[in-house]
Amino acid sequence: MERLAHRYGYRFVKRLFDIAFSLLVFALFWWVYVIAAIAIKIDDPNGRVFFVQERMGKNGVPFKMFKFRSMYADAEERLVELRDLNEKDGPVFKIKDDPRITKVGRFIRKTSIDELPQFFNVLLGNMSIVGPRPALKRETDLYTSHQRERLLVKPGITCYWQTRMNRDLISFDEWVDLDLLYINQCSAWADFKLVIQTVGCVLTAQGN
Repeated sequence: MERLAHRYGYRFVKRLFDIAFSLLVFALFWWVYVIAAIAIKIDDPNGRVFFVQERMGKNGVPFKMFKFRSMYADAEERLVELRDLNEKDGPVFKIKDDPRITKVGRFIRKTSIDELPQFFNVLLGNMSIVGPRPALKRETDLYTSHQRERLLVKPGITCYWQTRMNRDLISFDEWVDLDLLYINQCSAWADFKLVIQTVGCVLTAQGN
């Protein structure tokens, strides 16, 4: 698995694609960034436009991940009182109709606009277009040795789990298995197919 994920030829092509695709996104959708920023600030003036959070990158190296803020400014403080409502097994936290999400936040999540700032992470080199979704340190601290194999490659904006219509029903272990399947079979063709599938999900508003 590790040998496949670190082939030099594939890594070179993947990096070129990451840079080219990210620049294309900025060129075509700069206006979406502007509108989203204004809408977020109008909806909740107390918070920042961007949500910056430490996530775990390749080999468990931490980095700052960028997203458009989709929750109220006090979302992290309110997390404690919502812990018992977690609908996901394993170390991740997810609930349907999270009360911490703003009105604009629901829209940008549904359309995946909240993920657009992560293309800055891709250009910086701490994320890739395709790869396992970046996890929080408090989540990776609870990983088993099997689950830690998700950290063999750079985290990505999209992955197999992200393109599944029933992803809310997928258990965390199944999610990990999908990520390890990608790592084991990673190729330029697999990345291209995942990007096309992700575009389809975005166009049909199948975001979280």
